[in-house]
Amino acid sequence: MTTSDSMTPATSMKPIIVITPTVTQFCHQAWQINAKALYVENDDSKTYLITDMTPFHPVSHIWPDHPADRGFVNVGDVQYPVEDCLVGAIEQSTGKLHIAADIPVKRDAEGWAFVVVHQLPASASMIKVNDEVMLSVDKEYQASLSRGHSAGHIAFLALNKVLAESYWRKDADRKDPLGSYDFNSYAQVTSFVTPELCTDKYRLGKTLKKRGLNVADMLTNLDGIEADINQMIKGWLADSTPVAMRLEGEALTDSRYWEWQLDSDTLVSIPCGGTHIENTSELKSLSVKLTQLDDQHIEMLTHVIR
Repeated sequence: MTTSDSMTPATSMKPIIVITPTVTQFCHQAWQINAKALYVENDDSKTYLITDMTPFHPVSHIWPDHPADRGFVNVGDVQYPVEDCLVGAIEQSTGKLHIAADIPVKRDAEGWAFVVVHQLPASASMIKVNDEVMLSVDKEYQASLSRGHSAGHIAFLALNKVLAESYWRKDADRKDPLGSYDFNSYAQVTSFVTPELCTDKYRLGKTLKKRGLNVADMLTNLDGIEADINQMIKGWLADSTPVAMRLEGEALTDSRYWEWQLDSDTLVSIPCGGTHIENTSELKSLSVKLTQLDDQHIEMLTHVIR
């Protein structure tokens, strides 16, 4: 979506304020912070608010697997719900905001600042640039997504490993962090995180068969593969092990990595922009369900059992 001509930036009658990239705090286990309003734009249905920093995780416009956080923005005694949280990019020479799919540049393009855009009700147009606001994330909702997202990573590592042991007839070029043939990378079509759940859809097409996956055998024994995955995950989660996010910077466009200390000798590192758990003890246990959708697609549901 773009900011329409009908939307009015609160700064339109003032000199252009250079907007800097949002300092993100959603990987820091921070759920409430005070911040400064840098940009406010509104129309009859909504208000867009950009602050200098935020604990809110926005939904990605490139790979929208992890939903936006929920929560509130307080200005003095007035509280506004955050209706959505989006990725935006501001062209610094003009101050024009572009949102989500209408962002015309790649990340870190010169002259552009990537920002977290908080979508508030139209009544929030009362917020002014330079106002101090308090941003409060729904901690429990974010935690439920974090568990679902980390569960999805653990499940696809187990899926890759089970398939690598019995269902590949060739040496695949791509390997995952555990050294298994990376079925997840080759075949994943979509991945969606919801509270306590990760839903992954995979395509078993001709290309995957040519790469060496025995698709027919895999589909025939889907129940057995599912059982092996669940058994493997049960072993992995028998001991509590740490999970951390490694950040290469605080900007939205800086790389972030999910890192899991599987055992004393194995550190798993996966590029990921979502929010996550800090220890596998938060998951209690997982239940993976594999379902054949049609001749070329399977679905993996990874439930967090608490």
